[in-house]
This record gives sequence, C-alpha cells and structure tokens, in this order.
Amino acid sequence: MARNKDGSPQWVISGLTPTAKPPTGRRVWSIDMETVWLPFFTATNTMGDTPTTIPDEALGCPIRLAYEKDGSVKFSKTGKPVSKVAKPIADGVTLMRQEYIARLMGYTNKVVRERQEDYATQIKRSAEAGQPLKDHDREELNKSIMLQMEEEARQALAEKVAKQLAEEEAEKVTTPDKELVAVS
Repeated sequence: MARNKDGSPQWVISGLTPTAKPPTGRRVWSIDMETVWLPFFTATNTMGDTPTTIPDEALGCPIRLAYEKDGSVKFSKTGKPVSKVAKPIADGVTLMRQEYIARLMGYTNKVVRERQEDYATQIKRSAEAGQPLKDHDREELNKSIMLQMEEEARQALAEKVAKQLAEEEAEKVTTPDKELVAVS
C-alpha cells in the first residue's frame, strides 16, 4: 500500500484532495450512479471481485419504478412517479459504505494508538480554533431570538390595540342612551 512521508496511506491523502467538478445525475450515497457506481460494479463483475455479482438486469436497469404494496405505481405528494435504485446496487453501495467506514475508523484508531500525544494536541488546537466561531454563532443566535421575541411582542401589542380600538368603535356606533325609548 502506497504511503506518504508521514506513513499515511495514499488513499487517505487522495480522498482528502479536491478533484474535478463532480458529475450530476442520480446519486446513491451522494455518489453519481452513472459515472461511478455502474462502471465500478461492472468492473467488479468483470474481475470477479464481488462475493455476489451484481445481476446484469440491475446494471442494465439501475433505476426502477417504485410500487405500492398493492402493486400499483407509487406517486409522490406532488404527483410524480417515484423511482428507486435496484436492490442489488443499493445493497452493493451499502456494503461499500460499511467497508469505507470501517477503513476510516481503522485508520483513526491506528493514528490514536501510534501518535496519541499528537492526536490529543490536534483535538485541543481544533477546539481552541473553533471556540471563537461557536461564541459568534451563539451571540448571533441570541440576537436573532431576541429580535423574534420583540417582533412577536410588537405583533401581540398591535393586535391588542387593534382589538381595543375596534371595541371602542363598536361602542360609538350603538344607540346613545337618550335616544332609547322606554317601553312600559
């Protein structure tokens, strides 16, 4: 496995290095289906690298129409038909994600074991560097909440005043006492 001068695996370095503009299309686990997953799973099938190959029909029709339990076509609330990723591809992506997470955790554990002091120093440095940002966000949030509360209080007061004025106006419209005729 290729490593840099500090001993980090090359896949970690390249995974954190920006590359070209990401493709746009249907995504699975935030990764483009057409340009990444389909070619990848086709390659793994070709090489026999997967414990269970992805069926050809899943690679040939990776996006499927979704159906309700009763067998009818499923529609979204906006009236559009719902599509889903073929189960073998979705399962393959899940397996890749689990493996990737395991590699990330393994790398982290290795660094923590081998460079415990440096790791602790990095955590402390990051926390200190982030504190002014946290403080600023907290202040801005408090200001925003206060402004919202003040606006709600202004609106409530305006509604109360409007209601009182409407009641006073309604009282003015009623017949004055001297115009009332006594009925015996």
